Amino acid sequence: MTEIEDTLPGPFGALRSQLLDAAAAFAGEGTGGADPVPGILAGLVEDVDRALREELEIFPVCHHSPASALAMARRLREKRPAVIYLELCEDLRPLLDELRNCRLPVALQAFATELDGFPAEWSPLSVVAPVTEASAEYQAIAYALDTPGVELVLVDRSTDHVFQWQPRDDSPADGGEPAAGGGEPEDGVESETGGEDAALHGDAVGIEIGDLRPRFAELEAHLLHHGKVRHWSEWWDQYVEQPLTGADYDTYRQVMVMIGSLFRRLRPERDARHDRDEDRERYMWTRMREHLAASGADPARCLYVCGAFHAASRVEQFGLRADTPYEITPRTATRWQYGLIPSSHSAIEAQFGLAPGSVSIAAATWAKAVKGGGVTPYRLKGQKGEKPKTVRTRRAPEPGGPVADRLSGFLSRPPAPNGLDEDELLGWCVDIVRLARRNGYLASTADAIAVYETSVLLAGLRGRGRPTPYDFQDAAVTCIEKDTVPGRRDVRRLCEILLGGDRVGQVGYDSLPPLARDVLDRLEPLGLDLTKRTIQRALLDLDASPELRPCSDLLWVLRRLLPDNAVRPIMGSRRLGERPIQESWDLDLGRHQRSIVELGYEGVTIEQVLERRLRRTVADPKATAAVALTAVEDAILYLGGGRIADDLGNRAVELLAAERTVDDAPDVLRRIRRLLAYYRTTQATLPKWCERFVTAGYAHYCTLLPTAFLDEDTGVRQVAAMLGFLFSMESLALSLGCDHSQLELAVRQSHPEAPARIALLWAARSQLGLLPVAELRARYDELLANPLVVPSIPLYLSGFVQALEPVPSLAPVVVEVMSKAFARLPDPVLLPWLPKLITTLRDEAAELVPVLVREAGRMFPASLPAVDAWVPPWSARRPAASVPAPVPASAGAAADLVAAHPAVCDAVAGLLGYDAGWRPAPGGAGHGPVAALLAAHDGTAHAVAALIGRP
Repeated sequence: MTEIEDTLPGPFGALRSQLLDAAAAFAGEGTGGADPVPGILAGLVEDVDRALREELEIFPVCHHSPASALAMARRLREKRPAVIYLELCEDLRPLLDELRNCRLPVALQAFATELDGFPAEWSPLSVVAPVTEASAEYQAIAYALDTPGVELVLVDRSTDHVFQWQPRDDSPADGGEPAAGGGEPEDGVESETGGEDAALHGDAVGIEIGDLRPRFAELEAHLLHHGKVRHWSEWWDQYVEQPLTGADYDTYRQVMVMIGSLFRRLRPERDARHDRDEDRERYMWTRMREHLAASGADPARCLYVCGAFHAASRVEQFGLRADTPYEITPRTATRWQYGLIPSSHSAIEAQFGLAPGSVSIAAATWAKAVKGGGVTPYRLKGQKGEKPKTVRTRRAPEPGGPVADRLSGFLSRPPAPNGLDEDELLGWCVDIVRLARRNGYLASTADAIAVYETSVLLAGLRGRGRPTPYDFQDAAVTCIEKDTVPGRRDVRRLCEILLGGDRVGQVGYDSLPPLARDVLDRLEPLGLDLTKRTIQRALLDLDASPELRPCSDLLWVLRRLLPDNAVRPIMGSRRLGERPIQESWDLDLGRHQRSIVELGYEGVTIEQVLERRLRRTVADPKATAAVALTAVEDAILYLGGGRIADDLGNRAVELLAAERTVDDAPDVLRRIRRLLAYYRTTQATLPKWCERFVTAGYAHYCTLLPTAFLDEDTGVRQVAAMLGFLFSMESLALSLGCDHSQLELAVRQSHPEAPARIALLWAARSQLGLLPVAELRARYDELLANPLVVPSIPLYLSGFVQALEPVPSLAPVVVEVMSKAFARLPDPVLLPWLPKLITTLRDEAAELVPVLVREAGRMFPASLPAVDAWVPPWSARRPAASVPAPVPASAGAAADLVAAHPAVCDAVAGLLGYDAGWRPAPGGAGHGPVAALLAAHDGTAHAVAALIGRP
């Protein structure tokens, strides 16, 4: 206590002495000099005195506070300042002139996608600063913009510095500039105003004037407990907002600075925002001194509007007379785009961790105070929305003379009690019952009475003279809401709608970026008001009204770039080679104005934005050939192809040649087939990049094929897609100079061990003629006959099914082997495999199922009676010749030729489906079906012998 002076020169000396005496009495004896309470209490008074003695008048505010807005409106009419310094990012100043074209609330936004000086993973960077009508900053902006000769200067750090001061190990989206409560919902309060309106700001970093919330968790919990409230917004409204709404300017100013000083001194020592807050204060005071020196303005005619937390600053740069320099670092080379986006009450609450409905209640408090308090607020000329009523302004006396101590009186006497406004409360109760009935609740007049009485009871229990909107909310939930919510809205949400609603702003046409205006102009032939926040149905008959075809093209581009529910096709599709006749769309562009505005930061036209995004996608280091082919397809569908499609295709060739895995082989095969089919039907010749892609892919997959067969990390689907590419593109690749022996060598070098891959290799060898179909059937029959291999038969079958991709002609064999498996496999093996077979076909080979079904339909009987007499083709017995037919003497030369080359004869007989049964007889001719075949067709034998030069 001895280190603290007992007196303070100026009007606050007596208050300081009273607080020190109270601290000493509270602490008692035995604490020594370690008690921090006297220092804190004395510091509060010192901070207030310091702020009020500053030559430049400081106006402390709290964000979205009706009391701050009312005090600002009164003070501006009294002081008529010539310069207003506003705590807002200095590079947002040009946007303020566009506010007159908008309907509040809206948010000022800075946006950057191409970063220079920041981590690439932070992209895109976005900063928003919401503006509502019930805010002190809007009153200052409206006054400055509509009053001739008044200059508005934004002095807070730029948006670039917001991210410069962000630690590199944090993500800006995770709270680079958190709100008072850390950007999280208030304790005990669940967000019930979610949905699209609450997400209007996206993951942008929020900037607001006047961050007033305790950063000491224990202090906030203490205030909520003793204030008998549930969350901070309710405490602030009850104990600060309402008492200051009708207070004079000096009282308002001193109380706000004291609260800011209290929260500042009671924050944790290791507060992560401490250094950032002080750097902001140094930045703002440096900018103000620079402006005063450059402009020569009189500080007495200036007003500094900042958060109450910053008004109690103790940095060495505080005040105009401070001479401590502060170096402002230059901005990075990041190119920032600026614009206005729609905002809403729920979006502000979600952005800054406020209680649901608190901003709506603040707006209702503002409207009531304006109506009954005799204050005419400032409003930008031409502002969209309902005009406020003009009432008589009760002009306060001009400030002059020394500052009086209003803080002592405010702290020593209780606030004047406000009587119960029965008419207001009765209106709330009747209206909430009406709203509840409309939303499915079985509410009645008795419920309205119960809500009224419960509101009064809750206010009395909480020590309030009149029920607040929060008391009314709690009472309505208690009396009306039952076990379930019958509709989309619960009672708490209905109360928010009743007390002001979730007002949603809108950016005017003149304030939109060129791209957004271009979109609205090009969609004008639809005859719809796309600024409405409702879903509208657009019907396009493109044959009867060909002038609507450009609208259809634009809608498909918007479908590609905007969220799914912004532009949704109901009828119609866009695929390569297809030309739609009719289309039907559900358009909800009014609710997604923010997304369209942000597209305007990337280009002048929507097509330019899409082209830049496609090029950026394929240029990404993580891009693959499949991604590039997707970009080529999008370029054809939405941009008409041409040069951009060729550029993207060339990039696809480079990516394919550089790939070391085949994970995307199925996607590559599907897309290149589709693109080749499109080009063959629309152009005389294939583009050069397509030819290069086929040749590069043929060589690439041939090289990787032996490794892929053995690699356990490569799926069977991927290997099948590789073979599908090689076999389906082989004719084109060979015509472009590729070598068939490369493929054959790759297949011969493949030696898989897994059953599914072995079956796939058999199919590939069969396609190349290295494995006859009869031998393939024989190998499978051997597997079925081997008891040790039977449990692995389903794996072989999976490989055979995947083999339909590269070898679709093998469909009869696949149906045969699957039928044999169903007939011969025991149930313990077959039944567990069936679900896996179904999921495999659905997930990996859905396009192969129709092939199997068609082949099975061709092979199996078409009617039920024919099933009993049906014999599977693979099990039919063929009659064998018991007595070999005599061989004519004239066929001796041919018989000698056959006898000299028995292997060839066996191979030909196998291809024809015969069992050669080669057993040379003493006469040189073979017995069995071969001998009979030669005897029956001796003329053919002679012709063949003559062709090869044998008699």
